[in-house]
Amino acid sequence: MAQEPNAVEQAIARALRDNLEHIQRTSDELHHAVNDVVSACASNRPTNALPPLLRAQTSAASLTAALEVLSRFVALSLQTGPRSPLEAQITDLVGRTAPEPAPVRQRPAPSQPTPMSAKVAPAPRVPPPPAPSFEEEPEPEAFELVEPAPVGTEEFEGEFDVNRLSPEEQELHRRANRVAKVSMQDIKMLRPEQVRLGRENRDICIRLKDDIEKAHREYDRRFKPIMDHPVDYFYRWLVEILADGDPHALGEYPYSTPARHH
Repeated sequence: MAQEPNAVEQAIARALRDNLEHIQRTSDELHHAVNDVVSACASNRPTNALPPLLRAQTSAASLTAALEVLSRFVALSLQTGPRSPLEAQITDLVGRTAPEPAPVRQRPAPSQPTPMSAKVAPAPRVPPPPAPSFEEEPEPEAFELVEPAPVGTEEFEGEFDVNRLSPEEQELHRRANRVAKVSMQDIKMLRPEQVRLGRENRDICIRLKDDIEKAHREYDRRFKPIMDHPVDYFYRWLVEILADGDPHALGEYPYSTPARHH
């Protein structure tokens, strides 16, 4: 059985391994420098060989010194007989820095499986109900009642003010304006060709006499109480819708009215 190396031998082997890379690198540099010297010798200028010669000399000196130190170190370390205090110190240092064996990793003991029936799900945490807040409700804002202006009375503000009438009469004016407008829109929709010809020949009231007379009878029946007021919504929408804003296109207007807009 081979004898195990002691601490001194381990230190020597470690020193050799640490310096081996440096020796190898120096040897490579020396080899390249020698090749450069050989290449420079083929040149006609001898001065070209000077730089590689200097590098070869430096590499050779460094390699020689390293090998000499290592050889003397190995020779002195392997001498038999009583050891010097230096050797004892080296042995002590190597013994202290010797790596300790790694502890054996123990496998954890397998855990006992717990039956599913034994597991009890934790009860869900119910958040406490929020504390009731007693906020005062804002008081409703006061709305100002605004009486709407009567429809279709813009032209008569200087002569006739509908706002001065009673609420019942104001409502009649609003309804009369709406009914007259719808009646003229119906005639225009039902008789588009006659309306076009009436505008061209300026005889709408003659050409559409039957439709206009029928609409006027209904208008007169429903709004008899305000027919003597100086506002004629029937005439106004007849001009605006059927005559396209041109009162002369009506021809002769067959109904008497206190408010004519020519």
